[in-house]
Amino acid sequence: MNFPTRILALQLSLMLAACANAPQKATVEEPAAEGAPHGHLEQIAPEPKLDLPDVALTDRMMYEFLLGDIAAQRGRPELAAQAYLDLARTTRDPRVARRAAQLTFEARQYEQSLEAFKLWQELEPSSPLAKQMLVSLLLSGGKLEEARPHVEALLSDEAQKGRVFMSLYGFLARVPDKAAALDWMIEVVHPYPEVAEAHWALAQTAITAGKQELALAEANKALELKPEWDLAVMLAAQQTQRNEPQRAFTMLSHFLQAYPERHEVRLFYARMLLEQKQYQLARDQFDELLKQRPDSAELAFAIAMISLQLGELDRAEQELRQALSGKGGDNDTLRFYLGQLYEAKQDWPAALQHYLEIKGGDRLYASRLRIAYLQNKQGDLDAARETLAQTTAKDDAQRVQLVMVEAQFLREANQHAQSFEVLMRGLKQFPEQPELLYQTALQADQLNKYKLFEQLIRKLIQIEPNNAHAYNALGYGWLVRNIRIPEAMELVRKAYELAPDDAAIIDSMGWGYYRLGELDKSLEFLRRSYAVNPDPEIAAHLGEVLWVKGERAAAQKVWRASEQAHPDNTLLRDVIHKFLP
Repeated sequence: MNFPTRILALQLSLMLAACANAPQKATVEEPAAEGAPHGHLEQIAPEPKLDLPDVALTDRMMYEFLLGDIAAQRGRPELAAQAYLDLARTTRDPRVARRAAQLTFEARQYEQSLEAFKLWQELEPSSPLAKQMLVSLLLSGGKLEEARPHVEALLSDEAQKGRVFMSLYGFLARVPDKAAALDWMIEVVHPYPEVAEAHWALAQTAITAGKQELALAEANKALELKPEWDLAVMLAAQQTQRNEPQRAFTMLSHFLQAYPERHEVRLFYARMLLEQKQYQLARDQFDELLKQRPDSAELAFAIAMISLQLGELDRAEQELRQALSGKGGDNDTLRFYLGQLYEAKQDWPAALQHYLEIKGGDRLYASRLRIAYLQNKQGDLDAARETLAQTTAKDDAQRVQLVMVEAQFLREANQHAQSFEVLMRGLKQFPEQPELLYQTALQADQLNKYKLFEQLIRKLIQIEPNNAHAYNALGYGWLVRNIRIPEAMELVRKAYELAPDDAAIIDSMGWGYYRLGELDKSLEFLRRSYAVNPDPEIAAHLGEVLWVKGERAAAQKVWRASEQAHPDNTLLRDVIHKFLP
């Protein structure tokens, strides 16, 4: 059984880190100072004076004490735990049992830890911490019925009922059988219909078990019993949002009208509004939060992101600058988004300046790519390539991306041979990287290196047998050159089976039927492709088939519309001149 470490970590951190050294007498005694503090235990509840046994300190016991302490100090938790558990059994001293419980827990020895916790609770029955820890261990280990009497004992303390129920849900979260955990919680909660925390815990357990209707009913009951409780209103709103988002918004809005200073609830409300794309209302809530915490860079940043989403660039700029002047913000992230904002405004120099101010952190790599992009956009290809060369990649994915971006810049500048060289260098370093194989193959095809093109695509298909674009690239390449048409169509059909909604692949199907002389089928596919994506290459194909079929007015209409939208497209222009010289 896996040891339930997360559930118990907080509680065990409150335990004593070490046991008192054994005095050189014939018995194991209490610490010398009466009422001396017991580590952090007194922060939870006062501990009564312990009833200690009268046990002779033998040589064997002294050896085990030393063995346990030295093993713990030298990183041998299993050995230390076993030594102290043996001592606890022998001495029946509650202090030793407490230490054994801690060590067996840290050593991830569930059964031994359970024994130690039971022994500690037996030897120190008045200890609240011992009771709580035993319950948490039993529940986290799925021993529900064994835990029940101990839970009932904890619930007998009127002052602690709420805290106990709040803890129970966390302990049950690790139980594999969620339905059994829910049934158990229903029975435990039943005698306490007026305890809001009981209904809250039951609602949480119901959510884990997939019983949403029960969860909603119990969350609402918790809120009814304790209408001022933050956790209750947030849970009730969360469950209500599933089917009635507007009602959930109203619930939170009314709560905040009554309790306007409840920061966590307002933040929860703002995030819920964002999830529902209620950007304006979400920004209003973040504005209220910022009034309560005017120096919060995080809140100002959140507001700026919403303004960007709403397209209010000037306001977003002011908010980002406010965030930059606030406390606790990630200035590199703020500068990055200011760069993004100025890109949206098409103010390339200002965007570039903000990216250049980022000198480290998680945004450094992305900012370097944006710098290179802007340098290339402004016509300085050499500077862009130099920026890429000086950019440090943290992993292979980023190294591949740098190669791809540089090749793209060169391709856009019609420097196809140089782009091919960059890709080939990258492929030597990453010979089986799928996207590099694909882009290098396309560039080889562009340079009429048809044999290499086919080799690279077939290698890609071998690595990724369900890569639709690989099949399409090889088949379409043959269709364009008007060779191996039946085999080309088989490849394109394979691509179409894998990605039937891809516009480029639909276009290839249409072009393949054109090569086969099946014009009606060709038009069916080409019209579908053009409707999905009015790309100039697709327009060229559609127009050509219409022309050959005798629908020349329709062909010219498609060509002229595409030419107006893409006046510099060479392929489209060549097709138009072919039929309209």
